[in-house]
Amino acid sequence: MNHSPIPLNITVSAKIESIVVLHGLYMSGFVMRPLSARLGKSGYRILNLSYNTLTPNIDEICAAIDTFVGDRPAALVCHSMGGLVARAYLERGSATSKQVKKVVTLGTPHKGSAIAKHMHDKGLELLLKNSVEFLLSNNQDWPFDAKLYSIAGDLPIGLMPLLQKGSQSDGTVLLEETKLSGMAEHKVFHLSHTSLIYSRAVMDYICELLERP
Repeated sequence: MNHSPIPLNITVSAKIESIVVLHGLYMSGFVMRPLSARLGKSGYRILNLSYNTLTPNIDEICAAIDTFVGDRPAALVCHSMGGLVARAYLERGSATSKQVKKVVTLGTPHKGSAIAKHMHDKGLELLLKNSVEFLLSNNQDWPFDAKLYSIAGDLPIGLMPLLQKGSQSDGTVLLEETKLSGMAEHKVFHLSHTSLIYSRAVMDYICELLERP
């Protein structure tokens, strides 16, 4: 029997085995449990990582991710500020970070948070503390090898409609803030910022993304 070799111009993608889940501002891993459980049922190893969002220790966060991922192909699934923490992890460029093949973000203000800027400008820094290092970022592109899949909501339940009337948002994050040059895909659901975490449709979509080659 003849076995034809794989053509050199075809890339065989490693199947993702491990997923790190990162929550958003003022939250903990508790809110990500339903999503983590769904991903776990799909056969992935899960690290639902809790961290202090007001005083995030990026060294500890990166070390925890590196230790969990090891040498297995991985993905990062993140809500809101968690997506900016994921970016900081990839920017560190550890050898282990090269195992991250996909990053899926839900309501992440990749270009920086207008609400956080408003709070900062109004002298409410104490409510944000060190989270501003992430939330006031000014990113325009996605320069990493890992593919970025950005999920956004357009049900404006929250403060954003009051701050920017007529804007498109999930109530907390502007739709425009979730878009970056170089992302693999951008998808909008008619959901608010927090409900993105719990939506069955969003969970189904994430699972489908993770299974893609």
